[in-house]
Amino acid sequence: MPGHDASDRFAHEAIIEPDWISRARTHALELGADPISAPVGAQVAVLAAASRAQSIVEIGTGAGVSGLWLLHGAPRAVLTTIDKEPEHLAMARRGFTDARVAPTRTRFITGRASDVLPRMNEASYDIVFVDADPEGVIEYVEHGLRLVRPGGLVLVPRVLAGGAVADPVRRDTVTTSYRSLIQETQSSPAVIGALSIVGEGLLQLTTVGDTSR
Repeated sequence: MPGHDASDRFAHEAIIEPDWISRARTHALELGADPISAPVGAQVAVLAAASRAQSIVEIGTGAGVSGLWLLHGAPRAVLTTIDKEPEHLAMARRGFTDARVAPTRTRFITGRASDVLPRMNEASYDIVFVDADPEGVIEYVEHGLRLVRPGGLVLVPRVLAGGAVADPVRRDTVTTSYRSLIQETQSSPAVIGALSIVGEGLLQLTTVGDTSR
């Protein structure tokens, strides 16, 4: 739709990304990472600020861009970031240093999320940000919903898969994984979910304490 394309372009151009995040984005792209877009970054920053997040888990560093947006919205939060690529974690560390984020506010874990997440404490985090291995996204979101406190947020970018999710003909693994995630969470009485279509898309989930009604 031309109208949607124009709106999406306007939303992207309207975002003013802080200099330190722009520098991290440049370094991430040079490394070959695929960081979240500025419109999605701005959304997660608002959600982090509105929830007054103190403890955040990030699955997939994007070489630091997503973590910087989250900490931009939650300047007192502690961020735990998990990635299987040591180079991406090293670049994230560089970005946090450049942004003058205190070392005590970041924790870096090298490893596969499927191995790390089961060992993390339940109901201990305000936000879990899921941006890794699309084929495992449903498993990661299940872990995320377990890890967040009541009322906490699980955020999943890229869920539109470049428009493929809206195309019923597309049946590849990544597309079906994201499509199933959206459908299952929207029909679940245990969560409330919203889907933003700005940028690459952002699925926003929060847990429901009482499902008796």
